[in-house]
Amino acid sequence: MRFLITATAAILTIAITTTAQAFCGFYVARADTSLFNRASQVVLVRDGDRTVITMANDFQGDVQDFAVVIPVPTFIEREQINVADRALVEHLDAYTAPRLVEYHDPDPCARYDLKRQSMNDASSLPATQELTAAGRSRGVTIEASYTVGEYDILILSAEESSGLISWLNENDYKIPRGAKAVVDSYLKQDMRFFVAKVNLSEQTKLGYSYLRPLQVAYESNKFMLPIRLGTLNANGKQELYVYALTRTGRVETTNYRTIKLPSNNEVPEFVQAEFADFYRSMFLQQTLKEKERAVFLEYAWDMAWCDPCAADPLSADELRRLGVFWTNAAPNGRIAPGQAQNVFVTRLHLRYDRNHFPEDLMFQETGDRQNYQGRYVIRHPFRGATSCDTTQYQAAVKERQDREAQTLANLTGWDIDAIRAKIPYIDGATPRPDKDSWWKRLWQ
Repeated sequence: MRFLITATAAILTIAITTTAQAFCGFYVARADTSLFNRASQVVLVRDGDRTVITMANDFQGDVQDFAVVIPVPTFIEREQINVADRALVEHLDAYTAPRLVEYHDPDPCARYDLKRQSMNDASSLPATQELTAAGRSRGVTIEASYTVGEYDILILSAEESSGLISWLNENDYKIPRGAKAVVDSYLKQDMRFFVAKVNLSEQTKLGYSYLRPLQVAYESNKFMLPIRLGTLNANGKQELYVYALTRTGRVETTNYRTIKLPSNNEVPEFVQAEFADFYRSMFLQQTLKEKERAVFLEYAWDMAWCDPCAADPLSADELRRLGVFWTNAAPNGRIAPGQAQNVFVTRLHLRYDRNHFPEDLMFQETGDRQNYQGRYVIRHPFRGATSCDTTQYQAAVKERQDREAQTLANLTGWDIDAIRAKIPYIDGATPRPDKDSWWKRLWQ
């Protein structure tokens, strides 16, 4: 049985803002997509009406069971389809991931200066007479067929949703129950359907043991990401990461709230060893605060630099292969080296299901080029030998450590007493739980 992979247009498979100031500090950990299960990634390159979409999926299983159905706003030619290197998406994920940085207090008895640390060949897949005839009987037209890399691709149009759904199901694209209304809405918008299966012989010849991301380029005034088909047969909530690359500025959703994640927060030292648990808990806590209906901004930055860097910025060649067609183009079409990239990247993250995200994602470009990143800070107290009275310093650090514990509890919902028990307080005292904390929490 062939399974339909759906997830986002792509693979149907506090609020403290950060300015452009230099952060310094040392990067020590990042919250990339590997922290979450069922995570799909989509790269959207957008300039005017021109869009290049790269769709990376998290499909696990026998590749012969893989199939995708993607609503697209226009007819797609063979030259508009490509297969990308998944390392490009992995690099973009690493570059934009929320990060943990650390600082070390200097000797409180010494004078010091702070030093800044900167940092395809197109082979046509002929649709068989049987497919074409069966499609016509259902009111489905196979407008084009291609083999691109390891994928066999069809571009479909249809007169009505029932015939299209029947045809897809008959040809091993297992459309979930309840899809009729969703498909109807796409047909009313005069959208077509991009469907793909794995060509096993081509995959064997190419030698890939995994599925590479699919890329599609098109022109449309619709700046959107269809996600509704992917919610119909989903087993629980799904994670979606959208990386939008533009030359104008930050991208946001217009039909859901776009919220900046809490950032620039100081957290206890032990979070360094538990950063994955911290970030998952923090993200879940923020989604619950927004009643699970918000899209979260995790990163917005000029691509030419970073501070601190969770990974190097993408090169001009990597950006070109993701579809950025405007950057550093010389008259001969080659990428000119050593120039500013003129690319602004936005990273959006949402956890979605059918009940909380009933509409497709609609986007708009903004002129906002203010830099922002999800950034969390640990500060290590000075614990070496000192040559002066450090009573005042220790009192200040103890106060800071208490603030960090409270901040962590507020961000994650973790128990404050359990947090305090993990903090190596500088005065050596073992924190005592509040005796009345159980009834304080009772009516919170």
